[in-house]
Amino acid sequence: MSKRSRRILSLYILFFTVSLQLSAQQDTLVLTFKEYLGYVKKYHPVAKQAQLTIAVGQANLMRARGGFDPKVEVDYERKEFKGTEYWDRLNTTFKIPTWFGIELKGNLEQNEGTFINPDETVPVDGLYSAGVSMSLAQGFWINERMATLRKAKFFREQSKADQDLLVNKVLYNASLAYFDWLRAYRDAEVYQDFLRNAEVRFQGVKSSALAGDIAIIDTVEAKIAVQNRALGLEQAKVKLMKKSLALSNFLWINDVPVELQENVIPNLESEGEIDTTLEIMGKPLDSFTLENHPKIRSLEFKIDGLVVDRRLKANKLLPKLDVEYNFLTETPELANSLVTDNFKGGLTFRFPLFLRKERGDLKLAKFKLRDAEYERDNAQVEIQNKVIAIYRELDSYTIQNMLIANIVRDYGTLLQAEERKFSFGESSLFLINSRESKLIDAFLKRNEMQNKFFEAKAQLFRSLAINPQNL
Repeated sequence: MSKRSRRILSLYILFFTVSLQLSAQQDTLVLTFKEYLGYVKKYHPVAKQAQLTIAVGQANLMRARGGFDPKVEVDYERKEFKGTEYWDRLNTTFKIPTWFGIELKGNLEQNEGTFINPDETVPVDGLYSAGVSMSLAQGFWINERMATLRKAKFFREQSKADQDLLVNKVLYNASLAYFDWLRAYRDAEVYQDFLRNAEVRFQGVKSSALAGDIAIIDTVEAKIAVQNRALGLEQAKVKLMKKSLALSNFLWINDVPVELQENVIPNLESEGEIDTTLEIMGKPLDSFTLENHPKIRSLEFKIDGLVVDRRLKANKLLPKLDVEYNFLTETPELANSLVTDNFKGGLTFRFPLFLRKERGDLKLAKFKLRDAEYERDNAQVEIQNKVIAIYRELDSYTIQNMLIANIVRDYGTLLQAEERKFSFGESSLFLINSRESKLIDAFLKRNEMQNKFFEAKAQLFRSLAINPQNL
């Protein structure tokens, strides 16, 4: 090939060399990272499921408070046989449970009939009573109602922390899917661009061969380069299709799964919005505190509930001593009719001799509490070390991305120099293809390093267990 033909071919190649950034077509839609995570947080079933945890906590708290609701009890029975009224009994009670094992109650008792027991004889208009019952030992400082309500309050707060963890997890997985999709799209761009370059180069070589400047056999090498680029592009398209479907797993609109359309592309400038979207911008390592971490808060509330359970089990070691006192009157409308001369009272005492059940329950409660404390201590160390490691990893990826950017630039310079030498007849098509292959590998490596950098940011987001409020 003459020097003149080589210069013409080189200019032909350089003129048609396209940029390595595909410009978005007018009919394409850009799905930004923030918009995508906004859809995930609002519509994804797991994110909605996370919202149920708070509702469950509120429902448990309402149920626990029901143990202190006033109660009305009515017992009525009547028996008649062969024209004889054996008995007609009515017993109504109104009870108000209070916090420290004290129960206020009022009662109306009416009993009539031929065969009622003597102790059931009451005035014609009924016998009224008002009194109080309480536990003096077991159940005074803490009882089942009190323990259930306290644990329900802790469970409600634990549910809020667990919701943050669930939302954070689904957003983390969704972020990884978006980053993989972005990388696959950029890889496809690289192969698409270099396929065009190879096709342009092949046409230039073919024209020179038809003009007799080079041998026809020289077009084979250019054609092989086109085929290799086309093969790489097809493989990249398959990978992009798979990553698009993986991304579609996180896209829901109004409880309906959405499949990502081909004209939807990722935001190629996502790096600027990742930190703000994940709310990790401006969070240096020294600002991290374990006390505010949702995982630690969840375990702390779990421990608080187990402490209440341990206190309840310890209280069961006390004897059961219940007392009751009721004023009796047949004229409740008169306040001075409630006198101490008319009363009904009682005392109940129960105490197991060996307390094996109670002591066993207390030991189990202590073991559960200690187990939760071990879990919390281990979680604190794991979270702290993981966060420190990720911060250092991010610093390393910053340096690595700078290095790979320089490598890409230098490989591009080598390719341009080889093309220039080729125009002067001092190089060959083989060397140009070799330089270009190295440049392609460098671009793919850059995409890989950038993806790892984004994944490290997502891991920081996961380790900090952030539930973004700006989505």
